[in-house]
Amino acid sequence: MKKLNVKSENLELKSNFIVDAVIRLMKKDIFERYKKTRKITNEDWEFCEKIDWHPVDELSPKPDHIRNLKKALKEQSVRFNSISEIF
Repeated sequence: MKKLNVKSENLELKSNFIVDAVIRLMKKDIFERYKKTRKITNEDWEFCEKIDWHPVDELSPKPDHIRNLKKALKEQSVRFNSISEIF
């Protein structure tokens, strides 16, 4: 049997690439199922928590949410000198 001569950094790059690809595929699968059912399994939820992601992150924002955000950005903020002025 012939021994492969592989540099460790090449192997690491390839494994990172594979991990990233698997994560993208899993996210796509979870997102497609979420769009159909609006539910997440416990196993999917654990995965989402580990990568700090949720399928809702991929959904397009609703038009009324965009209008509310634009309105809020136009509003002037209220300034206080101290927290006691609020209470």
